[in-house]
Amino acid sequence: MKLWSIIGNSQKLDGGAMFGNAPRAMWERWAPPDEQNRISLACRALLVSPLNGKTVLFETGIGAFFEPKLRERYGVQEPQHVLLDSLRAAGFEHTDIDVVVLSHLHFDHAGGLLAPWREGSAPELLFPNATFVVGARHWQRACKPHSRDRASFIPELPGLLQDSGRLELVEGEHSRALGEAVRFSFSDGHTPGLMLAEVVGPSQVEGQAHGGVAFCADLIPGRFWVHVPITMGYDRCAETLIDEKRAFLEDKLTREVRLFFTHDTDCALARVVCDEKGRFGTEHELAELHARPLTD
Repeated sequence: MKLWSIIGNSQKLDGGAMFGNAPRAMWERWAPPDEQNRISLACRALLVSPLNGKTVLFETGIGAFFEPKLRERYGVQEPQHVLLDSLRAAGFEHTDIDVVVLSHLHFDHAGGLLAPWREGSAPELLFPNATFVVGARHWQRACKPHSRDRASFIPELPGLLQDSGRLELVEGEHSRALGEAVRFSFSDGHTPGLMLAEVVGPSQVEGQAHGGVAFCADLIPGRFWVHVPITMGYDRCAETLIDEKRAFLEDKLTREVRLFFTHDTDCALARVVCDEKGRFGTEHELAELHARPLTD
């Protein structure tokens, strides 16, 4: 089993929104803002192959589906579909992907499912051979968004996924597509039913899997959000997210599960640590993964 970090289109978003409850004097040391107060963000996917005998992509980033006006509004930096280029550089095409796992359907995590914008053309779904794995509870949110986060969803996407005939909705720890090779847990602080995927490690200690990799999605967008009190202005419920994050990090620390970050510009994978004061951090940080064995 090998792992690749697959870079998608990058974004610039308001730093105050991304660091919600943290003062600028703190967060600007982590992520220096531009003249518009925006910070740089990656939209990174994780590719694993073979996983349960399949080639699996965890998320697709924001992609290039926005028309130019909206691309500028949401700070998307590149007009081309960077994810497709990155897959090709790793030796894959989108047609090679057997399963796409989506933590949630906000456009910066699922927009890469769509072909690049073309004037006068309707949204078109890519990955024609893939099963799309989505959390069942979050699916309900995506189909009927709340006014608070309606703008975060792509209106046409649920219909395209449903019509593909390749949508699998997950309610428990495992999916039909991936069996016990991937373990799912769920979070509500950022958005209802956000699905957190763990590529299960090879070792067992007291009946628990050790040594895997967890896709942190928007529970922990990058290293700076590992600090438990830091949340985003985009989060649905900050107190819920903080409690979920602490439990998540304690579990991953105990089981030696590494963290994969989607929005961190400089770090794809890291180990979680905790100091004598109980503050979480990271070590052994890797900027990129190129056919890296899970057990390294």
